[in-house]
Amino acid sequence: MGQRKGNGPAVRQAVEYDLVELVRLRALLFEDLGGDFFSPASADDDWLDALAVVLKEQLTSDAVRILVVDGDGDGDGDGDSDGDRGLAACGIATIEQRLPGPHLRNGRIGHVIGVVTDPSYRRRGHSRSIMRGLLDWFAEREVARVDLYASTEGEPLYRELGFTHHPDPALYWRP
Repeated sequence: MGQRKGNGPAVRQAVEYDLVELVRLRALLFEDLGGDFFSPASADDDWLDALAVVLKEQLTSDAVRILVVDGDGDGDGDGDSDGDRGLAACGIATIEQRLPGPHLRNGRIGHVIGVVTDPSYRRRGHSRSIMRGLLDWFAEREVARVDLYASTEGEPLYRELGFTHHPDPALYWRP
């Protein structure tokens, strides 16, 4: 997938060069979500090294898509670069093969793992453009359903894109 252009910012697939910025944006996502679940007080930063290793492995996986929007370097949106460009936004999605059933004919479920925009680039359509790219990728792979967890700020966008409440109760367990 090359750059997606048209109704919004140019979206491209992430490459290895983007790893440092992907880790930065992922950390920003958890900072923004806050709370003991996403940012436990006992956590240290060693998870960032593990994240970088996994992201590098998954950049070339057929079951993972990482899309990014490049920044302009200074966050003012004028296209010139007064500093290091970095990434303005990223979105990560996976496809999981589960057992088919009457409610999931081919068993393929998509997951939007996270969409995050650097604060200096927000309200410019980056998340919308990334989500459209991810939804196109899911459709090309005949995914039967796409799941995501929405932040309060992101929920209106996801609803506009067609997401609704999930019919299954969500529970989790940590060993």
